[in-house]
Amino acid sequence: MPRAWTEKDERQYKHILKSARDDGKGEDRAKEIAARTVNKQRREDGRTPSRSTSGTGNPNQSLEQRSKKELYNRAAELHIKGRSSMDKSELVQAIRSAR
Repeated sequence: MPRAWTEKDERQYKHILKSARDDGKGEDRAKEIAARTVNKQRREDGRTPSRSTSGTGNPNQSLEQRSKKELYNRAAELHIKGRSSMDKSELVQAIRSAR
């Protein structure tokens, strides 16, 4: 259990892990799902230094549904130049053309 997790977080993690395993997910994927879910809840509750993620968003969501920060992080992964001065719609367009 990570140090910042409470006992409640650990119980939630174990419950989600079991549920994911019951749904047929592999052990590593189930652990990832459980940890991400708990950490997202901790961020939303303000129990982490940053309230936002440094991730690239849910890959099952359209680019338009993701936050600007998530799009920026994805653009960084794709090494898109000029991303720091782009607005959200420009980031979406640049990511689409980079794929």
